[in-house]
Amino acid sequence: MKSIFLLSLLFLSIFSFSQKRVIYGKVIDNKGIPIEGANVYLEGTYDGTSSDIEGKFNFTTSEVGVKTLVVSFISFETHSQTAEVTSFQNLIVKLREDVNTLDAVVINAGSFEAGDNAKVTALKPLDVVTTASALGDVFGAFQTLPGTSTNEEDGRLFVRGGDADETQIFIDGVRVFNPFIPTAKNIPTRGRFSPFLFKGMTFSTGGYSAEYGQALSSVLTLNTIDQPDQEKTEVQLMTVGVGAGNTQIWGKNSFSINASYVNLAPYQWAFPDKNEWIKPYEGTSGEMVYRYKPNDDSLLKLYSSFNYTALELIQEDINTPNGFHFGLQNRNLYFNGSYKERLGNGWSIFGGIGYANDTSDINLEDDEVDDTENSAHFKIRLNKRFSNRFKLNFGTEYFMTDFDEDFRESLGEDFNLGFTNNLFGAYAEADIFFSKKLATKVGVRVENSALLNQFTMSPRASVAYKSGKNTQFSLAYGSFFQNPKNEYLKFNTSFKAEKATHFIANYQFVKDRQIFRVEGYYKKYDDLLKYDSQFVASTTNFTNNGNGYAKGVDVFWRDGKNIKNLDYWVSYSFLDTQRDYKNYPTQARPNFASKHNASLVGKYWINDWKTQIGMTYNFASGRTYTNPNAGGFLNQQTKNYNSVSLNAAYLISQQKILYFSVNNVLGTKNVYGYNYKNQPEANGIYNHQAIVPSADQFFFVGFFWTISDDKKNNQLNNL
Repeated sequence: MKSIFLLSLLFLSIFSFSQKRVIYGKVIDNKGIPIEGANVYLEGTYDGTSSDIEGKFNFTTSEVGVKTLVVSFISFETHSQTAEVTSFQNLIVKLREDVNTLDAVVINAGSFEAGDNAKVTALKPLDVVTTASALGDVFGAFQTLPGTSTNEEDGRLFVRGGDADETQIFIDGVRVFNPFIPTAKNIPTRGRFSPFLFKGMTFSTGGYSAEYGQALSSVLTLNTIDQPDQEKTEVQLMTVGVGAGNTQIWGKNSFSINASYVNLAPYQWAFPDKNEWIKPYEGTSGEMVYRYKPNDDSLLKLYSSFNYTALELIQEDINTPNGFHFGLQNRNLYFNGSYKERLGNGWSIFGGIGYANDTSDINLEDDEVDDTENSAHFKIRLNKRFSNRFKLNFGTEYFMTDFDEDFRESLGEDFNLGFTNNLFGAYAEADIFFSKKLATKVGVRVENSALLNQFTMSPRASVAYKSGKNTQFSLAYGSFFQNPKNEYLKFNTSFKAEKATHFIANYQFVKDRQIFRVEGYYKKYDDLLKYDSQFVASTTNFTNNGNGYAKGVDVFWRDGKNIKNLDYWVSYSFLDTQRDYKNYPTQARPNFASKHNASLVGKYWINDWKTQIGMTYNFASGRTYTNPNAGGFLNQQTKNYNSVSLNAAYLISQQKILYFSVNNVLGTKNVYGYNYKNQPEANGIYNHQAIVPSADQFFFVGFFWTISDDKKNNQLNNL
């Protein structure tokens, strides 16, 4: 009996062994090099092994029928194949590099990322509030990057030979129609938005995505914080006003609100400038963001802001003996709503809506101007991720603008001007990754303007090649269209859209808190607006016969590694540009464009003093102006622009900061241009007046107090 039992066990063992299947093969990369340590297993079982030093694997299984074999290894895409188990023999498995790894190529020609989660970050959101010359203004910080021209008397972004109106601003993918606070002539403006609400920013100095349109030169996209990490209250006491903010979180909801009041009357009393102020600048602003995140795959954000601005002054003017009287009241309401969700199977959807109401009451000497603009933007975007190597982004949008102006002359004449424009846009764009080293983005955008009765098509393309572990090259091309400005459309609508074509070549080195970029570009302008009068009026004749070009080189270096406690960046731009537009009699370099622009920004932490000190140096070569006493147009050039700004942030306690800054600490006498008398003197000479800052320096002191759950957070989070 015992022998029968042993024979039965032997028979069962032999039978079981005969049912085992041997799975074997070799794992290699796309160059045929063996991969050691790859995980190889049958999905849904415990059967598997790892590849050896030669890339070989071998294991047995009792599974039968159709199964899935999975092979995975870090930095490579997971490989899977489904077949009969008996066919998994003598396999050669070639793994493809994972294009989503941190060392993969990044398509970024013409753009700077500013966010903690970007693969390549040129600036961080914190840089906006700690850059000495920026004074907490989003746009002031980006003016230290290459590609921008210094126009301190304006304050907006002038990019690569483009006028400031050629740069468009987007919040969470939705257009902002009036992003700047209006001000008087030769007094710089500021952005309407608090930098503390944004988690990241992308500044495209050219060649931007087909998703965005109506910008000839540049796009700046601002992304608000998705979900705050804790509840907190913030208080700001400043020499120019006060501010406060609060964030609340309940369940899957959060709400943030900021409000500020600015009044320059005390400052003007302490530090008078060159203007005669009847009513010094006064402004009130508020922002609110509501967020609802029902799960990890969806997010609803509702953002709104309100601004009120008022000022009245008399400015020196060589053609107005008693000075030029200017008054302004502006009210701006902006709403932005967005919803995004991952739908599954690689699909995601985004929907956004923006609405702006902007009204201005302006006094020009004894004339009165009332402007009202209502604008809206509706947008839907779909993304499909077919694989790590192919992603499709497409969508459609609709813009609506209604502009109305009532102009009342002192003599009693009343003129009403305005227009309504509806613009439809659609785009499709694909990201294709051939490998970790080579990728391309190809897209096209179409637009139809009801006002201009014009259909446009804009192809866009860029390619990037990773030449080494820390280096890559990129190329970009695109055509871009933009409708003429409101100040022209209110008089005439028989125009075509203005056009710019961009060509960009980029080299980038990134390694451990170090970035070096050099970028060359050529930009061609066509169909620019021209007119035949000194000032635009209803009798002005317009054409689209203008043209121009801009070409140059931008260089950027940032280092936060080599010197302990020091973070700094250096920017340099060379710009060669000429235009024949507006009422120019010939092609010439515009008076807002400097050939050479440079910035040096440094931030140093002194641990013993619990203080971060910062310095910004800005340089710009002279800008053109027309001297009627000499022959020619834009025939002379101002002296070079120089400015050194300093700031310091002292940590009183972990949540209390005392902040100080001074712009143009050396008091350099900068000149932006010259105004000339309309008529010559008896000797035939036109007298002139220098266009200079209202004040050579600006001082700011602020106290910032944060009250948060962790008792560690503050408004300069790295202190």
